[in-house]
Amino acid sequence: MVESFEEIVELSLLFDFYGEMLGDHKKKIFEDYVLNDLSLAEIAEEEGISRQGVHDTVKRCTKQLKEYEAALHLVEKFQNMKEKLTRAAELLTVSDGGATNLINIEKAKQLMDEMLTEL
Repeated sequence: MVESFEEIVELSLLFDFYGEMLGDHKKKIFEDYVLNDLSLAEIAEEEGISRQGVHDTVKRCTKQLKEYEAALHLVEKFQNMKEKLTRAAELLTVSDGGATNLINIEKAKQLMDEMLTEL
């Protein structure tokens, strides 16, 4: 069902941001499948439901989490902020001094101002 490592990372991020919006039963099944890497059969046995029931729950949760992100864009905003902070930190790393550092400090300040505006 989960096709790739990238998909696991994406679903993990979505779960981190929106997992509390799922019901307790759905949240447990999704967490066991995506984060704890349990098989459908293992979860089905633990929960006392069919493998198909687990599969359907994981698919519904995935769809629901993606819909939350499409509406709220919290993961996207988080990733943009992280990229800008990383870039600002790189710009503020002391190098050879002089005019280059002043330019880098100004660029880092611009990135930080953008982030504050987005909040």
